Amino acid sequence: MKLRVNGREHELDVPADMPLLWVLRDRLRLTGTKFGCGIAQCGACTVHVNGRAQRACVTPVASVEGADVRTIEGVEGASAKAVQDAWVALDVPQCGYCQSGQVMSAVALLEAKPAPSDEEIENAMAGNLCRCNCYARIRQAVRDAADSKGATS
Repeated sequence: MKLRVNGREHELDVPADMPLLWVLRDRLRLTGTKFGCGIAQCGACTVHVNGRAQRACVTPVASVEGADVRTIEGVEGASAKAVQDAWVALDVPQCGYCQSGQVMSAVALLEAKPAPSDEEIENAMAGNLCRCNCYARIRQAVRDAADSKGATS
């Protein structure tokens, strides 16, 4: 099976129903994508598939063959830079475990909606859980990233 991850092609011999998360972590050694709940409820495993946020823990690898898969290690561009800068400026993470999924969801949101409303931010980030309860700083970081991106475009 051929898989394109972070701009690189990979030829893999894996079961078609193997979750994308395990292919990324165990076969490609891209450990930035985290295992959380395993049932697509916490968002720790969020990656981009053709630019859209998707939960890798419930995505059979065969379903993304031929797609462009991006992980936290390969996310780039103006939205990613704005989100990363805002995360650092606001010192968003505490334990950090959920942060790669949070960042991937935030970047996907800003790519789709460069100036999201507060409601759109709430909806886009609702599927990402943070056990440290950093939600206020996460929301502010997404707002700041959108504002800074708008200021530079």
